[in-house]
Amino acid sequence: MTDAEIAGCPVRGVVAGISTKWSVLVLLYLSRQDMRFAALRRAIPDISQRVLTATLRKLQRDGLIWRGVKPTIPPQVTYGLTPLGRSLISQLSGLATWARQNQAEIEAARRAFEVLVE
Repeated sequence: MTDAEIAGCPVRGVVAGISTKWSVLVLLYLSRQDMRFAALRRAIPDISQRVLTATLRKLQRDGLIWRGVKPTIPPQVTYGLTPLGRSLISQLSGLATWARQNQAEIEAARRAFEVLVE
């Protein structure tokens, strides 16, 4: 591939949209069931409300999740995967499996690297 082809590659835009750890975690949780905002917040306790809101908006903008609002007081907001989002889950599941299988080796490599750079 030429530099121009790499620069214009559609993979860049897609990966940029799902490459954060928060996006992947949200997608994986929503692959199990539709969830309300508070439930997602409890499932991912180290994410801030602001970051979760931004992540959900980005995923909705990309067409990977939907947002439903019931007009109650307060409004009940639920999120779930769109068909496009569901089509991504098998790929993310494969990545998650690979990460679990190789976690120890990656951590060992990181420790060895840190020794080298100290």
